[in-house]
Amino acid sequence: MLPAPRVVDEESYARYFTPRRIDDRSSDAERQAIGYLGLFLPVLLVSVAAWRATDAAPGWPPLDSISEYYHSGAVAILTGVLAILALFLATYRGFRGGVLDVRAGRIAAFAALGVSVFPTAAIEPLTAPAWWMDWMDYVHFGCATALFGSFAFYSLVLFPKGDASKADKRRRNHVYRVCGAGILGAMLWALIAHEMGGHIFWPETLALELFGISWLTKGRALHTLRQVLGPGP
Repeated sequence: MLPAPRVVDEESYARYFTPRRIDDRSSDAERQAIGYLGLFLPVLLVSVAAWRATDAAPGWPPLDSISEYYHSGAVAILTGVLAILALFLATYRGFRGGVLDVRAGRIAAFAALGVSVFPTAAIEPLTAPAWWMDWMDYVHFGCATALFGSFAFYSLVLFPKGDASKADKRRRNHVYRVCGAGILGAMLWALIAHEMGGHIFWPETLALELFGISWLTKGRALHTLRQVLGPGP
């Protein structure tokens, strides 16, 4: 005999499962992948750089910026994550009719590649490759600004779109806007710190964490975790 079908009440179904919108042209898995890349990039860079320590970067203390890890033992992590992120963003389609989703994704993808291909200047005692030239630092700065700006644009403009009549959507919109405003604040913090000759690792890290949270919220990561872990008691 076949086992009796499991009965799931509407409240439990709504709690653990989220129906896919018919106009959604991208998957929640793609959004979650983008979010996790941003969320874990700083800790991966610091960990791998400490593991592959050099005389110039001998241990755990973070370097001056996220981009400085190009000149450390974690260069493969930085360039690899940026390349994967660029691929996901270039193929991101958002929702049907969302022309801005596509354009923003392409701008962010090119910016991510620019950050990777044109590294920032090496701050002593780190040393830049022999082929590095001064103009690359300006290109790097422009691409980094465009990349973080696109992160804020997604959170503040694109993600809150849609019907906000349901409480869950209103809560998620609040998360997006807080993350977007936080990214802009982190960019301002980084600019001020840079002009004053200080480190910008922490404001960049804050921007990446908020970026990751925003995309994980858009990808309904909590619903996925609930499905994987199963319903609670």
